[in-house]
Amino acid sequence: MVSTNKLKSVDFYRKIPRDLTEASLSGAGLSIVAALAMMFLFGMELNNYLTVDTSTSVIVDNSSDGEFLRIDFNLSFPSLSCEFASVDVSDVLGTNRLNITKTIRKFSIDHDLKPTGSEFHSGPVLHLINHGDEVDEGSEGSVSLKAHNFDQYLHQYPILVVNFYAPWCYWSNRLKPSWEKAAKIIRESYDPEIDGRILLAKVDCTEEGDLCRRNHIQGYPSIRIFRKGSDIRDEHGHHDHESYYGDRDTDSLVKTMEGLVAPIAVESQRHALEHKPENATEHVKRPAPSAGGCRIEGYVRVKKVPGNLMISARSGAHSFDSTQMNLSHVISHFSFGMKVLPRVMSDVKHLLPYIGRSYDRLNGRSFINHRDVGANVTIEHYLQVVKTEVVTRRSSAEHKLIEEYEYTAHSSLAQTVYMPTAKFHFELSPMQVLITENPKSFSHFITNVCAIIGGVFTVAGKKFCFKILLLLQAGSTLFATGGVSSLLGVGAGTVSEEPGGGGEAVVVSFVLVSEEPGGGGEAVVVSFVLAVECLLDLSAKTTTTTFSFLRQLSLFPLMK
Repeated sequence: MVSTNKLKSVDFYRKIPRDLTEASLSGAGLSIVAALAMMFLFGMELNNYLTVDTSTSVIVDNSSDGEFLRIDFNLSFPSLSCEFASVDVSDVLGTNRLNITKTIRKFSIDHDLKPTGSEFHSGPVLHLINHGDEVDEGSEGSVSLKAHNFDQYLHQYPILVVNFYAPWCYWSNRLKPSWEKAAKIIRESYDPEIDGRILLAKVDCTEEGDLCRRNHIQGYPSIRIFRKGSDIRDEHGHHDHESYYGDRDTDSLVKTMEGLVAPIAVESQRHALEHKPENATEHVKRPAPSAGGCRIEGYVRVKKVPGNLMISARSGAHSFDSTQMNLSHVISHFSFGMKVLPRVMSDVKHLLPYIGRSYDRLNGRSFINHRDVGANVTIEHYLQVVKTEVVTRRSSAEHKLIEEYEYTAHSSLAQTVYMPTAKFHFELSPMQVLITENPKSFSHFITNVCAIIGGVFTVAGKKFCFKILLLLQAGSTLFATGGVSSLLGVGAGTVSEEPGGGGEAVVVSFVLVSEEPGGGGEAVVVSFVLAVECLLDLSAKTTTTTFSFLRQLSLFPLMK
């Protein structure tokens, strides 16, 4: 059986008798400094442990969203009518999608970008418009309107159907024979002087440009249906109107006009019905845009190859004057990938302040053509897209914090011989940036804390180091006040006493040279004896005092 004394022999932390210790003012000061040092170093270590440590790497894109990429946008065009605004997508693989409507919403806006009504519905895509085979006979059945008499006719007839055309337009010239013949038939059936319920008219937009712009005409020919009475907008004093998108042959036009007149005879010959009837011609009439601008918002899905997102004026039965088209726009939002919630983005930015800076780089930017460049101006944006993914490993498995696409943007205004467009050319990088949050070991933190506390406590407990500094300071004072010119040597020795005798003594000797004004130097030996606590072997049974001179270190030769 192991004895108690043998167990005590392996004690690393032997107890010092209390009568061998004595509190001192210098020790108290040193203890306070040591405690402050421990607190400071502990705070630094805790801050380092709580700080997020990340590593960044570039790898081949392994997106979870497959081969397609979503593009979200909100664009405002002050001078592009929703009636003809078209969103198209193309890419290098041959994809060419025109006039996307399924995931797109349009709202008419004024020049201050304020909405002027509810959502603009483009309506279903109709079959190819039939223009008939009529030949222009030179006779005119419609009334030619000018700016000075347009409002007069507008208030005079319950139904006023106006053909806004341009003589140079191919589609206007195809419509002209059918329009004039239909106008003649309607005039004979509903005499303007006797019946007075409907009138067909026309406006030459090359001569009446201001009148056409006031009615937001951007494509030719545009057939507008003005209703008197029920469609008056009190706040502006203007009439709301509809656009006709049906066939343009004589029979179709006459049938549509008769459908417009029929309900007026039942209620009144002065005002149209407030509720429009459902009949066979309803699908060819839709509300015309109430303003000349359009806000387009929504998203499209594109393949992850270089491609283009384009917004322009497009119609299969209208012509456009490219010199008058202005594709200036304001970008409220433009981003790639799934939308990132603001709360999620804010949380990630607390960890990685630089993340998300280029997620929506174009947001809030305006690209306005003030006609300084000239007409036929296309506004192009060149976008280079890189995916960024942030992953954390705090748990046993990896967890994806955020997956977003950031991009750079370069924009320019350039003249073109084609129809002006707003083009967003995008290229996706085949690589992605992977940011990994590396967890820090708690055991490593505890180890460092123990090292800090133990190290500071041990160093501060060695009063010998502190008193040596005081000794050197005293030596420097001798140099300054006693005429001591140089330090020649230093020696050290120790004295070991019994536990009750005061501990261990250290003897340090300085060999100094003092110079008198009239002669050579004199060597002076100054000894300082320091008593320090015996930390080595207080249990040693020492009965005699032993002085051991350890070494004599000669720094310089003795000078006379």
